[in-house]
Amino acid sequence: MNPNKRFAALTSFLLALLLFIAACGLPFSAAEPEITATPSATSVPLPTATATPKFLTVCLGQEPSTLYPFGELNAAARSVLAAINDGPIDTVGYEYQPVILTQLPSLENGDAQIVKTAVQPGGQVIDAEGNIVLLEQGDKVRPAGCRGDDCVITYDGTTPLEMDQMVVNFRMRPDLIWSDGTPITSDDSVYAFTLVKDTDSIAYAYLLDRTQTYEATDENTVQWWGKPGFIDPAYFTNFWQPAPKHVWSQFPADQLATIDVSSRAPIGWGPYMVQEWGVGDHITLTKNPYYFRAADGYPKFDTLTFRFIADPNTALTELVAGRCDIIDPSIRLDNNASLLEEMQAGEQAQVFFAPGMTIEWLGIGTTPAAYDDGYDTINQKDRQDIFADPHTRQGIAYCLDRQSAVDNVLMGRTTVPATYIPVEHPLYDPNIVPITFDPKAGKSLLEGAGWRDTDGDPNTPLVAVTVKNVAAGTPLLLNYYTTTATQRRQVTDILVKSLAQCGVGVNAQYFSQNDLYSSGPSGPLFGRRFDLIEYAMGVNGVEPPCGWFTTTEIPSASNGWIGTNVTGYKNEEYDAACRAAQLALPDEQSYIDSYRQTQVLFASELPAIPLYYRMRVAAARPGICHFDFDATANPLWNIEAVDSGEACQN
Repeated sequence: MNPNKRFAALTSFLLALLLFIAACGLPFSAAEPEITATPSATSVPLPTATATPKFLTVCLGQEPSTLYPFGELNAAARSVLAAINDGPIDTVGYEYQPVILTQLPSLENGDAQIVKTAVQPGGQVIDAEGNIVLLEQGDKVRPAGCRGDDCVITYDGTTPLEMDQMVVNFRMRPDLIWSDGTPITSDDSVYAFTLVKDTDSIAYAYLLDRTQTYEATDENTVQWWGKPGFIDPAYFTNFWQPAPKHVWSQFPADQLATIDVSSRAPIGWGPYMVQEWGVGDHITLTKNPYYFRAADGYPKFDTLTFRFIADPNTALTELVAGRCDIIDPSIRLDNNASLLEEMQAGEQAQVFFAPGMTIEWLGIGTTPAAYDDGYDTINQKDRQDIFADPHTRQGIAYCLDRQSAVDNVLMGRTTVPATYIPVEHPLYDPNIVPITFDPKAGKSLLEGAGWRDTDGDPNTPLVAVTVKNVAAGTPLLLNYYTTTATQRRQVTDILVKSLAQCGVGVNAQYFSQNDLYSSGPSGPLFGRRFDLIEYAMGVNGVEPPCGWFTTTEIPSASNGWIGTNVTGYKNEEYDAACRAAQLALPDEQSYIDSYRQTQVLFASELPAIPLYYRMRVAAARPGICHFDFDATANPLWNIEAVDSGEACQN
């Protein structure tokens, strides 16, 4: 069937389904709102032309968990809040953009400074390892002017000591007004900081613990001071989005996460404001007359409705019927990519693909948790150290047909990463040579590590002959763990077949998501109990997450089995390069050099193999325009600019 005929059949099916629903009298609760005009008193009742109200409907994959901006937000909540609170800082194209600030602070424009400050024994400082300590004799710290490991000193407890301290000024736009008409001031930002600090929020604990003061210096300016020794590369984001002190301060801070005024109908400064929340069905927002961009004609719609539709097929049906204008990525459309492309070809939908900030990984169990108390294959029955030689890990990488998985499972709409930093990122090292599917090269590397084809049968695994830490005669037969998700099963099938071409035997085992991600020591992922394991890991910001693979991030009994370095990878050189990057500032050359060094080491050592970027998919009706879908931004970051009708012709 050609695409047009196939799409025509699809359209007929969807329309038939809608007619069936109507004929059966099934309830449909998201009817278009009825507009009632309220006449105003005038001295001369002359007819006037009024613009026809415009309505926009965004369909979400779930109901927001809360609209309290400092609560535990799911993806749907973040999308709705993007319409209520604009910014305060957007990330677009791997760059930060000020929204309600006049500029991003920097050392260059003078709004950020590093000052010398005298520290005393017993005072809180950040030591050379990045930990908060009460300064005492024996602590390793960086004195003022020291930014690397080569100038770290051991404090003697008596010698006067100065350390570097960051101070940053954030200047808010003077035209910001809450949607109830009350001006926004710097006190609202300080109030937000106090709220989160008083409730001991785990999500913000890292920054809160390293903040010395956060205070208003005038009506529109707040000043952040880090604790001595804390040099934060992301200092320009340490601004607390305002909270309406004049409304919320009437209630105890620990109640704000649950009461309606802050969790279900919070006022904001963005393009829209909450009108109603129909539990289990929809949230309706209306245009905010006090929006600071209102004079420029934003937002473009009078009413914005968010509907909750968990099923992707139902959402697509509603899109064709005109009851969804935009399908948010919280509705998982990645399994419908082929259908969406046909709908786009038939001019029944627009489809938007973007590689997300989440990477699908194949972790290599270089150091299982069983090795933590010593490596012993005889008495403790530890698994043989089959991945000790980097050539084995590199050989496996060359034997993984990741591109085939992307092309056949993800319709070629995402990419295979070369390292842990996206190619589009300004800190990506262009000198990294990507590892592509090459069974010949992969088998050569495996043979270089001491694995051999001893029986001449390409259908059997290679066998250890001279492999370091592996007994001769041991077959290269690996357990591959992942979840039962359909997409992962399809990817695993492709990768297992490609590994077989190199003589790598694989025993694929599938777990429920809860079981795979369960805590150590029993959980396979965080308990570090695997040979190969497929899992996902991502970030919300744009700073490269080199810390994922540092020694301190290894889950173990000593840290409650919490950490991102699930492979147990240890490399002092990598740790040092990552630490140097985290201590440098974005406008310093060492910032770039150190992050690139981590990429070189990562590509060589391969503690884990990046399979592909998890795909983000959104869709819209053909009449919708200016929906700017970006890999690094909130999907509705520019909801105020989204338009329809004649405006889309310009």
